[in-house]
Amino acid sequence: MDPLSDVLSLLKPRSYVSSGFDAGGDWSIQFADQHERIKCYAVVSGGCWLSVEDVSDPVRLEGGDCFVLPSGRPFRLASDLSLQPVEAGTIFPPARAGGVVSVNGGGDFFLVGSRFAVSGQNAGALLRTLPPIVHIRRDSDQAALRWSVERMMHELREPQPGSFLIAQHLAHMMLVQALRLHLAEEVKGRVGWFFALADKQMCAAITAMHADPGYRWTLQELARRACMSRSAFAMKFKATVGETPMDYLTRWRMLLAADRLANSNDPISAIALSLGYESESAFSTAFRREMGGSPRQYSLEQKHASSQGAPTVLRADRLEAATG
Repeated sequence: MDPLSDVLSLLKPRSYVSSGFDAGGDWSIQFADQHERIKCYAVVSGGCWLSVEDVSDPVRLEGGDCFVLPSGRPFRLASDLSLQPVEAGTIFPPARAGGVVSVNGGGDFFLVGSRFAVSGQNAGALLRTLPPIVHIRRDSDQAALRWSVERMMHELREPQPGSFLIAQHLAHMMLVQALRLHLAEEVKGRVGWFFALADKQMCAAITAMHADPGYRWTLQELARRACMSRSAFAMKFKATVGETPMDYLTRWRMLLAADRLANSNDPISAIALSLGYESESAFSTAFRREMGGSPRQYSLEQKHASSQGAPTVLRADRLEAATG
């Protein structure tokens, strides 16, 4: 797979809900932390403002626009951002697939959307590495995403055999489609693995690491893949991705290891060997350094938490760094 697919495959979409929002007059609604939920929206008619936590400039949305909120951050929708917001929980009832919530009698603004939670280990850390807002403006791109949103609404409102699987694939498709479109826009000056994928040279090196994470990569070999000199490659990678190539490789290996420790019965020695470590002790040292605990401890905690229905995360700060 390619790097974007690799990272997103560690997210496990679930808990799909699609619904509509019909507003009239003046209104302002604050949505709290999304708790590892991704939201995809299409504005059917009217317009409003969107403000996302830690994003300096609000976004104006008009009829036909589509947008995705991949990072799970708190956000606000409003006809006028100067209005005092009300909490979404006071307006929206418990989620009901296909339902429409009306505010002030509706009629001025209509929005349809789909949301889904992600439940893979370390999902929260992975989501925080994605762009906080993906605003899609081109008509052809809007049409494709709007079809996906409306299709998910239909599948959830009128379930048929296979609806769950279709909803799962639609969820992944909407996210990948939106992120792909975002990468096609101007992303110069943005730092992180995601934005580095827009650079052909950096993408070539990252793709090579993802294609064979167990290979004994050297700086020289990665530079060759990027068609650059070793020194120029090292400088550009650090400036574009935010860390050295070897640090990125180690942290990506640890994310893969964490996923296998939580979701398979593979012995630690086999995981270590498959990720390029000659000994289990060398792998354990690297894992402890990046994840804050031993592989054995991590595996036991994750499997215990999974049996209790509440996955845990070791050293979320390190995991965020692993893909940020």
